[in-house]
Amino acid sequence: MSSRRRPSLVRSRTRILQRPGQVLVAGFAAAIAIGTLLLMLPIAVVDAPPAGALPAPLNAAGGAPAVVALFTATSAVCVTGLVVVDTPTYWSAFGEVVILVLIQFGGLGIMTFASLLSILLARRLGLRSRLVASASVRTLGVADMKSVLLGVAKVSFGVEAAVALILTARRIVGDDAGMGEAAWFGVFHAVSAFNNAGFALFSDSLMGFVSDPWVCVPIMTAIVIGGLGFPVLFELRRQVRFPRRWSMHTKLVVIGTVVLLVVGTVTITAQEWTNPDTLGPLSVGQKLLAGGFAAVSARTAGFNTLDIAAMHTQTWFTHDVLMFIGGGPAGTAGGLKITTFAVLLFIIVTEVRGGTAVNILGRRIGRSVHREATTVALLAVAAVLACTWLLLVGTPFSLDQILFESISAFATVGLSTGITHLLPPTAQLLLVVMMFIGRLGPLALASALALRARAAMIELPKERPLIG
Repeated sequence: MSSRRRPSLVRSRTRILQRPGQVLVAGFAAAIAIGTLLLMLPIAVVDAPPAGALPAPLNAAGGAPAVVALFTATSAVCVTGLVVVDTPTYWSAFGEVVILVLIQFGGLGIMTFASLLSILLARRLGLRSRLVASASVRTLGVADMKSVLLGVAKVSFGVEAAVALILTARRIVGDDAGMGEAAWFGVFHAVSAFNNAGFALFSDSLMGFVSDPWVCVPIMTAIVIGGLGFPVLFELRRQVRFPRRWSMHTKLVVIGTVVLLVVGTVTITAQEWTNPDTLGPLSVGQKLLAGGFAAVSARTAGFNTLDIAAMHTQTWFTHDVLMFIGGGPAGTAGGLKITTFAVLLFIIVTEVRGGTAVNILGRRIGRSVHREATTVALLAVAAVLACTWLLLVGTPFSLDQILFESISAFATVGLSTGITHLLPPTAQLLLVVMMFIGRLGPLALASALALRARAAMIELPKERPLIG
């Protein structure tokens, strides 16, 4: 009897091992469900909102309504930062701790944490755990996943601790805050920044620190480091002094990050230079700091030191582009990803020049990479367009506002023109779906495409349709 069952068990195990993306999706969904239940508890909301706060919706038991809790939990786990209630005035200390834990779990990956826990308890990883963890951090192999995962933990907690110390000291020295208040400020914003989550403990995000480099620069640094992706961070740690030895992936991410940050800073600063509601009242140095912070944050972080709603329409569009491209793969950033955008750009350049092979930085890109990049990009565009159309049909807001909201949700950015809490529940649930797709869709799809690659047994006759 056992011999009869063994082949079916082997086949079932093989199917599971070949689909780590599905395990990732299930893990994130479970985390969102647990977070939703915790945020629906009465202890998660404040007993008496401060004067002037927005009306606080509550369920029959005195906790957060299901839609509010689900939206917040999804936004935290998917490290987005969009909110439908004011974080500091609605959620209690318990609720803020739940949000922070969800951010940490979601930023590094549920399965990364599960694998780390397995290492700590059992000191080993099975093949299934190694495959799932490899998909989570997007490494090229599974042989030494223990050292990779421990490296992820060291980098993450190391950066967060350093930034938290700086922010804590700033609050103690600059604002004469107590140790507990300052430490919570430092830890919360350090974790939120490194994981590109964008949750803040202030109703206006970080607008009160628009000219404060001791707050803005550490947070910007954490955002950029988290957005590079763990493979790039590992390689830079080993080869930071030898750029010529960097892999093509690392070169693409680093060069793309620098270009996008410079172009974004220059564009946003120039567009808002004289706007009396944003950069207008600031000095030249403060304008450059605020413009740089906006460019960094637009690449999936979600913090803002300027009033997004008061920006010019063309600045919204600049944010749309930066948000959609996003950061590096296998990190805490969202969006289409720099490498995907770069591959598509070089494909276009190659076609325009009449080339036959796509070459990037002295290396040739395989045909399978062409297909993966094109598939991910087209599905991303389709998701954003579908969400935009549905929101336009069901809400009274303009196309500029809706498109901004849709891209922000899909790219897990968290910036908003101020309409998120005004959307009807059905529209908020649509954004929940977009955040989930944006955080896990490209990852699960890329993993599935890589694992499904197989040689064709037959080839059909070629025929060329008219293009253009």
